[in-house]
Amino acid sequence: MHVGLFVDALSPTLTGIGRYCLELVRGLPRDSRILRTSYFVGSNRIANPAQLLTVGRRASRFERATAWLSSKVPFNARPDILHSPNYLLPDWAEGGIITVHDLSVFRYPETHPAERIASFEARFQTSLDRAQHLIVDCETIRREVIEFTGLKPSQVTAIPLGISPSFRPVSMEDRIPVLRSYGLPLGGYGLTLAALEPRKRIDRLMVAWRSLPKGVRNQFPLVVAGAAGWKNEALQQELDRGAGEGWLIPLGFVPEADLPSVYAGARIFAFPSLYEGFGLPPLEAMATGVPTIVASQSCLPEVTRGAAMEVNPDDVEGFAQSIQRALEDNGWRSRAIIDSIEVARSYTWDKCIDNTVDLYERCIN
Repeated sequence: MHVGLFVDALSPTLTGIGRYCLELVRGLPRDSRILRTSYFVGSNRIANPAQLLTVGRRASRFERATAWLSSKVPFNARPDILHSPNYLLPDWAEGGIITVHDLSVFRYPETHPAERIASFEARFQTSLDRAQHLIVDCETIRREVIEFTGLKPSQVTAIPLGISPSFRPVSMEDRIPVLRSYGLPLGGYGLTLAALEPRKRIDRLMVAWRSLPKGVRNQFPLVVAGAAGWKNEALQQELDRGAGEGWLIPLGFVPEADLPSVYAGARIFAFPSLYEGFGLPPLEAMATGVPTIVASQSCLPEVTRGAAMEVNPDDVEGFAQSIQRALEDNGWRSRAIIDSIEVARSYTWDKCIDNTVDLYERCIN
């Protein structure tokens, strides 16, 4: 079959949706059932999606010429199936499959930029009307999407995301060069990784961390990593304050190649997000053998399957107590490490790609 894949989510600073899109780009051509893959950004067809990941250099004339093969979509040999991994079908697409990762823009609009809300209000329903099928990342979101859209259960399929094999336990010897390059303590730290935006509740994590005993904070500073995000002016001020007090290290965006070592150097990983469609960062941390804390809501309990400690981030005192236990309770830590690696191992991109191509076949036939 010939698959058309929209790759607008690819960028130098990949979010979770961008990583999902990248794994489709990597994995679909390896499936023997797919004879050809075409890539699109809006109405433009491109030859090399890797161009969209380029950072810090100007593309050569040859690269610019070969990246964009045609300026408009009408062309010979149209794809048999179109797939948008990022919620929306472009206006020219008469049909296709869309992946709806979550409904946060509708459930928690106050956590999103106004331009994103406007885009969804203008385009989401028309995308649904044209979609042959919806993919979601887990059963929790599948139930929400069916209720929200009124679609039949047979029109929505849950296909879990995967964890790259690069996320695995990393020896101290191998992680030291990366940790030193970022100025991270070799003795461990708390870590969170998320876009700096309201839904991720990094502010709650910082309040809980500040309430830890001073000795614990000094021994295990909190490292905050992730892309710039939005609506984060007050959060940025608190990050600067915590850094000035010495118990917080703002790391910014971390390239994929460095992530396994940054995860592995952590004493614990915390992900207190208000709402998620899947939650790649906690599973990546678990895959590297890091004891993990997640919010006890949305899909996070489903995808972590009891291997992560669940907390209510709005209960600051209880959250802080859970953090301290995760840092110091060696019995729990030993069990969590074993369980976390086992759970994370069950999520693979090969399974995700295989199930996705199965769905393509069902939609074509």
